[in-house]
Amino acid sequence: MPGAPSRQVDVVALGGGHGLAASLQALRRVTPHLTAVVGVSDDGGSSGRLREEFGIVPPGDLRMALAALCGDDTWGSTWARVLQHRFASSGELNGHSLGNLLITALWEETDDLVEGLDWVARLLDAKGRVLPLCVEPLEIFADVLTADGKNEEVRGQVQVATTSHKIQTIGLEPKNPAVCEQAIAAVRNADFVVLGPGSWYTSVLTHFQVPQMAKALHETTASRVLVVNLRPQSGETEGYSAARYLEVLGKSYPDFRVDVVLADIDHAGHGQSGDSQSLAKLATDSGAQLVLAPLARVDGPSDQHDPALLASAFNSIFTHGRINPWQ
Repeated sequence: MPGAPSRQVDVVALGGGHGLAASLQALRRVTPHLTAVVGVSDDGGSSGRLREEFGIVPPGDLRMALAALCGDDTWGSTWARVLQHRFASSGELNGHSLGNLLITALWEETDDLVEGLDWVARLLDAKGRVLPLCVEPLEIFADVLTADGKNEEVRGQVQVATTSHKIQTIGLEPKNPAVCEQAIAAVRNADFVVLGPGSWYTSVLTHFQVPQMAKALHETTASRVLVVNLRPQSGETEGYSAARYLEVLGKSYPDFRVDVVLADIDHAGHGQSGDSQSLAKLATDSGAQLVLAPLARVDGPSDQHDPALLASAFNSIFTHGRINPWQ
């Protein structure tokens, strides 16, 4: 890629689900030294069923990350589709993803979460590595404020993600889980750490609730890049402006430093509680550089990042620390 960094940087992307997949589809175009660290609190669908039946970490978000790291050639695109293939039947396989079953099988064969995922990555010729945040499943809970002013607790990722109430704080159980040591090392040794886009409370901020990962995120010498969601998510971030994500991060983890805030140039002025000026002020007050660029798909759903546009933005940040002419 023209103008690419003179040294291929080590990048770690954190999150889960479709948001992390969007980052990975872009980042694999920029650097071969890419690691995804994926949350393990999902309790719905095929992942939830396998988690309950086998007592394993939920494989679904790990599967999506692996699929996102597949190349654009025939081999990569074919395996990405196969990995994401979901069975539809009247039997027990109904709703299961082939990739979830493959990952579960390799975990049983290797008796090692990381080794099993590395085997899947080699099979797919994935352009990066996928690691779980923890090596045991987590349960997320949230303290929410109801419409009539009452405080309640909501438990489980599906329930937290779809709550109609205002989320105040989140937590995980167990409170001090067994972490994936390779994931901690990746964050500490990275040149750049990318947070978001994704489900803000259930995919992104959960990483800060694991003590060892929170410590690594605070202490790493990597530059930290925050990618703001294109649109609010129905449920947990209903009505959020672009500025609100940074506001919640700063309020929840005031000692965490963000170096670059990357937001879509059109979305930055949308929402209920702010515009590009408030986002710029929050970024400046926190010591971060605000980068605005066109990031949304123009030929598809407007709430999805365009991999090529996002890759161009990442490449400019990694190379120059800024983007012209949109900044």
